[in-house]
Amino acid sequence: MSEEHYYYGTGRRKTSVARVRLYSGRGAFVVNGKPMEEMFGWESWRNMITQPFTVTETQSQYRVVAKVTGGGVVSQAGALRHGISRALIVSEPDLRPRLKKAGFLTRDAREKESKKYGLKRARKAQQFSKR
Repeated sequence: MSEEHYYYGTGRRKTSVARVRLYSGRGAFVVNGKPMEEMFGWESWRNMITQPFTVTETQSQYRVVAKVTGGGVVSQAGALRHGISRALIVSEPDLRPRLKKAGFLTRDAREKESKKYGLKRARKAQQFSKR
């Protein structure tokens, strides 16, 4: 039994983590065992995920298999984009400047601020009444 070679990349955004494997050759884009179209219904989400391939002009060179956990749909799409970008660099290191310039290698570190006691949310307080 011969195992197929792949390039690996981990992407993160907010609380989402994407573990991405790029296999050489044209094929389906599978996320959590489902086609990408089923996981990400909106076209804008799918465009966000495939941006690294568009920037590097490698659309039909790889087959993507990914597992994504945590967060919401947009967060998962961002994590996938980050993971694909990192895996592309492992496969072809000379693509790094293009991906870096596009901003796909930067981990979006913005997280939800934690709730404070005495407040409704992180910063929202009850309305103040003078009288």
